Amino acid sequence: MSDYVVAVDVGGTSMKGGIVTRSGEVAATGRRPTGREGGPAAVVATIRSFVGDLAARGEEILGAGPAAVGIAVPGLVDDATATALYSANLGWRDVPAADFVPLDVPALLGHDVRTGGLAESVLGAGREISDFLFLPIGTGIAGAMIIGGEPYGGTSGWGGEIGHIPVLPGGEACACGQIGCLETYASASAVGRRYSARAASPATAEQVAALTAAGDPVAAEVWDEAVEALSLALATYTLLLDPSAIVLGGGLAEAGSLLSDPLAKRLAERLAFRAAPPLRRAVLGVDAGMLGASLLGWRAAGFPHAGASWSPDVPKTPTVS
Repeated sequence: MSDYVVAVDVGGTSMKGGIVTRSGEVAATGRRPTGREGGPAAVVATIRSFVGDLAARGEEILGAGPAAVGIAVPGLVDDATATALYSANLGWRDVPAADFVPLDVPALLGHDVRTGGLAESVLGAGREISDFLFLPIGTGIAGAMIIGGEPYGGTSGWGGEIGHIPVLPGGEACACGQIGCLETYASASAVGRRYSARAASPATAEQVAALTAAGDPVAAEVWDEAVEALSLALATYTLLLDPSAIVLGGGLAEAGSLLSDPLAKRLAERLAFRAAPPLRRAVLGVDAGMLGASLLGWRAAGFPHAGASWSPDVPKTPTVS
């Protein structure tokens, strides 16, 4: 059998791919625009071409074709049938894994956030714990529920959509059609939007964090509301599933203690009769999706425990609360 898999992490605007060996070495990486402006069929064709190019590169440097392919995609994914059911950003419906792969090798698809959560479970912040919530906070908010060391997608693939838990039922309208969703208050895009509306000055979430740290009262108010919304949602999650930890990732988590300290305090106050789970920082960053896709690839090739013996290049993340 070949000693590598092709792994691709598909985003709304760009893709990251890699050639990952059975010992965990990333032999090569590459990037490519997703090309969603061309429509869903063009996106599928672009992914297919990217997989083929990565396989050709792997054959060039490692002397054989890949053992399998793993792909992380946004939107709704049926893990049981390895089918990309729907993506609002990319427009496709019911695309089987084989359509993304121009080679006669096994392939697995995974939901992008759950695949990142798998990587954090096997290689990153959750390496030594079996039950945690992986919560990347970026343009939107979606969670990966890691239960028994594995991502849990629910019966229809919608598991983990914590961003659409209504935290303020009488609050702002969300793009999903509901009212008061977590994502409306605590996503990076929401933090920037809500500050810009109040201050009549455009700002990104990163800028709002810097303004908060500098004592800007409008920024501090918006930041506090985001922390409050997160604490409400995470208290609900904790009471339902009792995780060992909550692993924070994405752009907003880059604020470090400015986010984690008040969030840990607020969460502990909400869970008055029990201890709150510790907050940890995700450690794999932008590589989580691609590394998770490589684990899917090795599972497709018949190695379900791939990654367990890999020595990660990143240190074990400390608890930050």
